[in-house]
Amino acid sequence: MSIFTHTTVGSNDRARSKAFYEPTLAALGVDYMGELGDAASVYGAQGTPAFVVFTPVNGEPAACGNGATIGFSAPTRAAVRAFHEAGVAHGGKDEGAPGPRTFTPTAYAAYLRDPDGNKITAYCFADGE
Repeated sequence: MSIFTHTTVGSNDRARSKAFYEPTLAALGVDYMGELGDAASVYGAQGTPAFVVFTPVNGEPAACGNGATIGFSAPTRAAVRAFHEAGVAHGGKDEGAPGPRTFTPTAYAAYLRDPDGNKITAYCFADGE
């Protein structure tokens, strides 16, 4: 069971964020689920919303958290590579190329910054391809 109900990030340009997140998260099997009015874009899997991109409700500009990273689960190492490729192709910035990570024997990940500067990652813990 997950300990989280959902995760959110702020955006100063949700159309730009949608152009980034829709193809980037699709590489991991995460679906764009629609809009919550003018406030948010919602993403999830199997009909369950889990990741939300909001325009800050306090009217202040969105800002990324220093030291904050949101991790997405990837079913395969190929999905990690597809996530990274799609993210860079749609306005994201490379923050760590796809490859093994040393903290567990099977960890394989890639890191990106979205167009608003939020740091995201995709991890696969399956052994091999």
